[in-house]
Amino acid sequence: MSVHARRRTTLAVPAALAVAAMFAAACAPGASLSPSAPTASGSPGSSAARSGAGTPGASIGGTLVIYSGRSEELVGPLIERFEAQSGVDVEVNYAGTSELAATILEEGDRSPADVFFSQDGGALGALAQENRLATLPQSTLDRVPEGFRSPDGLWVGVSGRARVAAYNTEVLSEADMPDSILDFTDPKWKGKLGWAPSNASLQSFVTALRLLDGEDAARAWLEGIQANGPQVYEGNSQALEGVASGEIEVAFINHYYLLEALAEGGDLPVANHFFPGGDPGSLINAAGAGVLTTATNAQAALAFIDFLLSDESQTYFADETYEYPLVDGIPADERLTPLDEIDSPDIDLSDLADLQGTVELMQEVGIL
Repeated sequence: MSVHARRRTTLAVPAALAVAAMFAAACAPGASLSPSAPTASGSPGSSAARSGAGTPGASIGGTLVIYSGRSEELVGPLIERFEAQSGVDVEVNYAGTSELAATILEEGDRSPADVFFSQDGGALGALAQENRLATLPQSTLDRVPEGFRSPDGLWVGVSGRARVAAYNTEVLSEADMPDSILDFTDPKWKGKLGWAPSNASLQSFVTALRLLDGEDAARAWLEGIQANGPQVYEGNSQALEGVASGEIEVAFINHYYLLEALAEGGDLPVANHFFPGGDPGSLINAAGAGVLTTATNAQAALAFIDFLLSDESQTYFADETYEYPLVDGIPADERLTPLDEIDSPDIDLSDLADLQGTVELMQEVGIL
């Protein structure tokens, strides 16, 4: 079977409105979803189901529509595994996380999406605030630590991503790196920095900075970085390439881009710098997922989320995308700083929901 991918398009509303009506009660705002149907390997919370053995959602079938803010390159193979093992026909709309969250809000009750697979917790929080996400079963939520799931049970993290400053090791050492990301506004960094301001992860960091240090501090940081003439890149991969080539010396990216590049091209003169002391620059965000209240196939949506939390999928995140697994017992890549050793700021990821406020601030400063 093949996953039907649509890039940056709006999926048509399903014609089978009768099917939607069947699930309306189960997915109404405030309602709770029942655990996904048992599979050949046991219930979703069993050790067999967690290991990925057996067929997820074997008794479900139908069509599952995923809005994925995670790129096809990163998660396409994993979604194909789910489709092959479950027998569920999967349709995927790949686009930016912020774009998809806005699309879901605009579509409202007409949204064809069953599940939102987000790059970060902020976009999920934005949908939760608008009552677009159904409450997940406690057995699903309990698979990850409390800091990586909605406090109201509306979404769950599936992998962790740390913000870092990637630096060129041919011109800088770890000792040259500042203790805070705020220090990069110093004029000595003029012409040496790079970023991808349209990227959802960077915008989530700015949202965190607004919450942690206030609007004025966030504006001052953005203005200070802008004054240093940063090179603007389309995404994190391109920013990392800029560091490796010597075009810039430092880029603000997610941790796993370096490991992906090392796997593809051998040694690079780049290292990741984690900021100490709970600095906003060491924010750990979570890619996560939630079931839409208007889902026409809520059972398949929940089965997909449970599949993302299985040992098989968590190992995929560790070995293939170099992210931090969030389910206990699955080790991260040995080259990574252990998740519990990163001094990340204490923040509720659901609170990173004011995406529009961050975009407006960045527009006012002239960054977007």
